[in-house]
Amino acid sequence: MIRAGTRRALLAGGISAAGLIAGALAALALGLPGARAETAAPKGERVVNIYNWSDYIDPKVLEAFTRETGIKVVYDTYDNNEILETKLLAGRSGYDVVAPSGPFLQRLIRAGVFQPLDKAKIPNLVHAWPEIAARLATYDPGNTYAVDYMWGTTGLGVNLALVRERLGANQPLNTWSLVLNPGLMAKLKDCGVMLLDSPEDLIPSLLPFYGLKPDSKRWDDISQVTDALFKVRGSVRKFHSSEYINGLANGDLCLAVGYSGDMMQARKRAEEAKNGVEIGYFIPREGALMWFDAFAIPKDAPHPAEAHSFLDYMMRPEVAAANTNFVSYASGNGAAKAFVKPEILANTGIYPDEATMQRLSTNTAWDDRTQRFVTRSWTRVRTGR
Repeated sequence: MIRAGTRRALLAGGISAAGLIAGALAALALGLPGARAETAAPKGERVVNIYNWSDYIDPKVLEAFTRETGIKVVYDTYDNNEILETKLLAGRSGYDVVAPSGPFLQRLIRAGVFQPLDKAKIPNLVHAWPEIAARLATYDPGNTYAVDYMWGTTGLGVNLALVRERLGANQPLNTWSLVLNPGLMAKLKDCGVMLLDSPEDLIPSLLPFYGLKPDSKRWDDISQVTDALFKVRGSVRKFHSSEYINGLANGDLCLAVGYSGDMMQARKRAEEAKNGVEIGYFIPREGALMWFDAFAIPKDAPHPAEAHSFLDYMMRPEVAAANTNFVSYASGNGAAKAFVKPEILANTGIYPDEATMQRLSTNTAWDDRTQRFVTRSWTRVRTGR
C-alpha cells in the first residue's frame, strides 16, 4: 500500500524530528553528511543498511541495537513504494533490509528480488502474531520472504465538531457514505476534505460499499468506484497522502481518508496544541482495508548476516512494543501487546476488536494490464479530465 508521507511522513513543511534523528544516525554510521546506504563501509566494520518509511521507528531502538551488537545502522528513508520498487528492480541497491507494503511485496517476490529468510537465525519469529502472519501470507505464501513489522487500516479521520455542525447529530460517521454521497460531500466542501492519492488503497477500500469484493480485479467494479469519486471530486480540496495529518490537527480539514496511525498522530498533535480540535477515527461499517509493511532482505543484500540479526532484534516483544508506542501503529508481533501502552492497546482504531477484524480485508497486486487501466482511471479522478 502506498503511504507516501507520515505514516512515516515527510511532513508538510519539512521532515520530522524522528526523520532527522534517523538521518543523523545514518550519517553518523558512515561519518558523512547525508550518506547513502550503498556507500561502502570501512573494511571489517559490521553494518546493516536499512531502507524504511520515514518516521517509522523509535530512534532509540536503533541506538540500542548498535550498542548491543556492535552493528552500525545506516538508515535511509523513502515516502512511497514505487521508489523502493524501482531501486530493488534495478538491482545492487546496497540495502540489507527493506519494508515494502503488501501488494508491492507480492510483486517483488514474483520478480525474484528477495532471498528466503533463514528462520533459524531469527529465533524471535516465535513471537509473530499468528493471525497477522496468516493474512500477510496472502502476499508471501508460507511467510517465506518477509515478516510483518507494522499493520493498520485505512479509514476516516473526522473533525467531530465541524462534521456534526454540517451533517447533524444523527448522521453515522462510520460509513463510506461520507465520501461517496455527493450531497454529504457538498456539505463538507467548505471545511476541507482530503483523500489519499493512492488508488491501491482507496479503490479496494471503497469496493465493499457497493457490495463488491475488495480484491476485485474486474474493470467494471473498479470503474464503479472511480466514477463515484469523479462525481465528488469537486468537493475534494486535495488528493494527498500525508498533508491530511497536519490539516486535521490544525482544524483546516474536517474529513480525510487515510491510515490509522496517521489519524492517531493528528489527534495527538491537536491535543498537544490544545486548540480545541477533536478528531475521531472510524473504520467504516461496510468494511475496510488492512495494510501490512513487512521486513524483507534483498537477494543481493551485502550484509545478510547483519540483516538477520536486525530482524531478530526487531522481533523481540519489548523492542516491537517500543516501536508501536513511538509510531502508534499495531505491531505484527503478538507478544509485544504485553508491553504496548494501555491507551494504545485499548484504542480500537489501532488494535481493532474481533468483530471489526472480521470486516477487514486484504488486496493483492493488480496485473500489469489492470494497473494501466487503474492509472488512467485515477488520473481522470485527480485531474477531472
